[in-house]
Amino acid sequence: MGVSRFVRYAGGCYVGQYIHLGGKSAVMVEFAGVTPAVASREEFGALVKEIAMQVAAASPQYATRDQVPADLLDKEKAIYRAQMENSGKPANVLEKIIEGKLGAFFKQMPGGVLPDQESIRDPKMSVKQVLDAASKALGAPVTVTRFARLKVGEASA
Repeated sequence: MGVSRFVRYAGGCYVGQYIHLGGKSAVMVEFAGVTPAVASREEFGALVKEIAMQVAAASPQYATRDQVPADLLDKEKAIYRAQMENSGKPANVLEKIIEGKLGAFFKQMPGGVLPDQESIRDPKMSVKQVLDAASKALGAPVTVTRFARLKVGEASA
């Protein structure tokens, strides 16, 4: 048997797992802000499963906007600036428009950014809204710091 890729998370955060499609793919999700009291709650277990299923089904590339490479963001901003070059709008208005377009980019880019994706359970909510609602219900700010999606037969990157 050959193992082409493995993931190990070590540290003080909570790591949840989910196995999808009869063992063909698996997801690990690392959550920050999880105390032992929060981890033991049934609502948190449901959140872990929901977020892991989201990663399995929607294949996001990044856990946060901060993880998107700066060169990719600069390239997108340059495209948006070029599109509005002759619009005659003031610079501060252009920057706000560019930021708005980046918000859509985070949601629609291939794979996307996890918190910006539509929830697979409720498409009217973003994953960020799901996390915010769960944080409020749990009484602790729970965030996703990273995740890994592993698939049987995939080659190492």
